[in-house]
Amino acid sequence: MTNVPEHLRYTKEHEWVVLSGGIATVGITDHAQDSLSDVVFVELPAVGGTVAQFAKVGLVESVKSVSDLYTPVGGEIVEVNKALEGAPELVNSDPYGKGWMWKVRPSDPRQVEQLLGAAAYRALLGH
Repeated sequence: MTNVPEHLRYTKEHEWVVLSGGIATVGITDHAQDSLSDVVFVELPAVGGTVAQFAKVGLVESVKSVSDLYTPVGGEIVEVNKALEGAPELVNSDPYGKGWMWKVRPSDPRQVEQLLGAAAYRALLGH
């Protein structure tokens, strides 16, 4: 069964987000990385750019397919996970830790509260 941490919020597109100190950290879920299989490349948004909630901001490529990445919250991109440039497999091995993708300073932090909680995300997955 897929790992769905209780403290995170989720999107229907299988991104996760956690808000801490006014900064939202974003990645893809365990379910998403498992479905993709071996991740070989990640294209992340530009630091300093402003994005709208649910906007396409990048992509993740695996041995099976290429999938778009969408931001769960809008705001300014303040950091990207540079470790993924040389080690995209971190998305597979540690999707909720070292495999995080980008950080955004939300223009409206309430957007996080409108996302799926762990129980609702598990229900979406049919668990």
